[in-house]
Amino acid sequence: MSTTVKDISDLHAQVGREKLTEIIQARIEPIAAPSSQRRRNRAHSGEPSGDAVPKPVGVEPEKSGATEDWLAHFTAGTVSAAELHRIKLPHHALLLDRWFAEGDLGFVFAVRSVGKTHLGLGMARALAEGGSIGPWCACAAVPVLYVDGEMNAEQIRERDAALAKCDGPLYYLNHELLFARTEKTINLALPECQDALTKLCVARCVRVLFLDNLSTLFSGVPENDNDAWEAVLPWLLHLRKLNIAVVIVHHAGRNGQMRGASRREDAAAWVLRLDDALDVATVKRGAKFVSTFTKPSRHTPADVPSFAWEFSPDKNTGRCEVTYHEASGLEVFLQWIRDGLGRVHEFLMMRKAATRQTAAKKVFASLS
Repeated sequence: MSTTVKDISDLHAQVGREKLTEIIQARIEPIAAPSSQRRRNRAHSGEPSGDAVPKPVGVEPEKSGATEDWLAHFTAGTVSAAELHRIKLPHHALLLDRWFAEGDLGFVFAVRSVGKTHLGLGMARALAEGGSIGPWCACAAVPVLYVDGEMNAEQIRERDAALAKCDGPLYYLNHELLFARTEKTINLALPECQDALTKLCVARCVRVLFLDNLSTLFSGVPENDNDAWEAVLPWLLHLRKLNIAVVIVHHAGRNGQMRGASRREDAAAWVLRLDDALDVATVKRGAKFVSTFTKPSRHTPADVPSFAWEFSPDKNTGRCEVTYHEASGLEVFLQWIRDGLGRVHEFLMMRKAATRQTAAKKVFASLS
């Protein structure tokens, strides 16, 4: 058709009424088709669907045109007990003391302003320097990446300088510096950010990755939804396969337990809780807390003891002194009671029995 068509009357004159109806119908059908039909049409044409859910990092895409032979895969991956004892297995060396090893997923949690970042930075420094933090000694110096999504860069620099003892392969990815240089915001709930961070770790031979903290670095993941954690878990398991240990810093809820969905702890090698030990009259500078493993490490049959810590920064020297002692069972028990006094008091006051009220007063008096 060589004649230029200016409007529908020209087209009608050229092709006739019957043909014009067919042309219009062919143009309207793809637009008016239901969304499910449009998705099928895009699938057949190879065009990506706009509402497709992105695959988690580390999950291989399905092969088009062929079904995966999982029987062959499972057969290849199955070994006899005799072969298990003969073959060379991947080695997960200890990194810190006897409870933290390569490929671990660990959590450090506490209520706000207790000292999570103090301890996290202290652990990162010990691992990168091959030194120690409190009673825990690093088994060797390893490259460490500390991703910070909360503190400003000036505070991180000050705390790092206060804890540093020597040079070591310690790297920082701070949210404020990242935005200043690229105008980008960290969101590790996104597959593209997960993939980029994995590549950065591999490029710098990172053995330990600190993520501080879960609330600020994983936007859009509902804390109380177990299924929502599936957007993150495959990536963490992929890092485990690369023998990269991950430590996630998180907050405690009002019940004293780690905030949010419980499924996060299933894949963890250990979970460490910090309880505030500062007296209410003490002016807060530094940190003072008791560390207790709520999920013991799978690497040691014996329980790792609880420790009472104090981080004391010196304004004159800029250094931070770290002291510790093993916490007694009574000290830990009393700390737990102090943490739960408000809830215990509320529970007791809901009951009108005089004996319970009397018991509550005695508990408060003994701890005051």
